[in-house]
Amino acid sequence: MTGSLRGWQSFPEELPEFDSGSTPGTPSELFLEWLDEAGEHVLAPHAVTLSTVDTDGVPDARVVILKAVDGGTWAVATSSESPKGVQLAKNPYAALTFFWPGRGRQVRLRGPVSPADPEVSAADFTARPPASRVEAFVGRQSQVLEDPGDLDRAAEEARRWVEDNPGVAPETWTRYLVTPSEVEFWQASHDRRHKRLRYRRENETWRKEHLWP
Repeated sequence: MTGSLRGWQSFPEELPEFDSGSTPGTPSELFLEWLDEAGEHVLAPHAVTLSTVDTDGVPDARVVILKAVDGGTWAVATSSESPKGVQLAKNPYAALTFFWPGRGRQVRLRGPVSPADPEVSAADFTARPPASRVEAFVGRQSQVLEDPGDLDRAAEEARRWVEDNPGVAPETWTRYLVTPSEVEFWQASHDRRHKRLRYRRENETWRKEHLWP
C-alpha cells in the first residue's frame, strides 16, 4: 500500500500565479485575498487546523472553522471546557494551518491566543445554526460515550433548552483570538521551486522575508 502513495496527484495541472515580490504590507490583507480566491475553487476554504499543546507538552491538532480575521487577529471559537479550550488556558499559544490543495496553497501562522470579550463570544454563539448551538449545549466534548442513547437524550434536552432560550449563550463559549507573530504563505510549483513568503512581526510593523523552498 505504501508504494502507491507516491502515485497520487497532489495538485491540479494549472496553479495560480503568486508574485511574492508584490504583496500587501500586512499578512491579513494577503490572507483575505487568498481566502476569497480559494473560496471560488474549493470546499470549506475557512477550515483550518488548530494546533495546541497539552499539559504534558505534547502537541494536539484538529480542524475547526475560522470565524473572522479582524484587527490583525484570526478568530476561532469553542467551549473553554473542551480539550482545546483547556489547553489554551494552560498554554495560550497556538498555530493555524490552512491548506487548499486545489490551489496548491498553504498558509501557516502562530502566536499568542487570548479570549475575546464575553459579549463577542456570546454573539458568536447566537449566530451559529440551531444544530450547532444544540451540540455546544450538549457539551462533554471528547469524553467517552458509553451508550449512544445518552447522546440522543442529551441532544433532545439541549434542543428544548435552546428553543426556549434562543438568545442565551453558555458562559463557557469562547471566541479565541490568535495574534500571529509570523505568517507564512506557500505557493506550490510543479518544478518544486515552491514560493514561500513569511511575514514576521517586528514591534508594530511586519518584515517580509522570502524563504528557500
